[in-house]
Amino acid sequence: MADEAELDTMIDTFLATRETRREDWDTLEFQTKAGEQYRRAQIRYMGSGGTGNHEADGRVIQADHFTFSNMLLPPGAEGPEHNHHDVEEAFFVLEGSLEVRIHDLEDGNKSAARVLGYRDFIKVPAGVPRSLKNVGDTDAMFCVMLGAPKPQLPTYPPTSPMVGITRD
Repeated sequence: MADEAELDTMIDTFLATRETRREDWDTLEFQTKAGEQYRRAQIRYMGSGGTGNHEADGRVIQADHFTFSNMLLPPGAEGPEHNHHDVEEAFFVLEGSLEVRIHDLEDGNKSAARVLGYRDFIKVPAGVPRSLKNVGDTDAMFCVMLGAPKPQLPTYPPTSPMVGITRD
């Protein structure tokens, strides 16, 4: 059994406070090659999410089963059409208005969208292309959860503005 001092030390390894987080505007900066509307920030809490390898960031709690981060989209900003083939992705809105769109796998020009607001939630299954857009006039802040401790990087369907854009 652990004593109170050991438990006190242990609990800190499970904790990520708002004060210790930072907005990472650089991890998805490569997407602005397709337009400034794709500029947005990831705020990591557990795992790297689908944005790359951030294991060297000692503030990030290592993921065992899923990742958790916040995403900040300024008004008009977008998350381009992309596909996570290996994991479901969930979004939970904390602030603002977020349009979530799913795209037909074979014809990405066919799509359906819903606008989510405060405390709205949506899950997108693995293999379903999706895109996001802040349709409000204030920042949109939302939680992003991916269903694996280290998801594969997303791919971009032919109808995505990211086709041909590289991370370097």
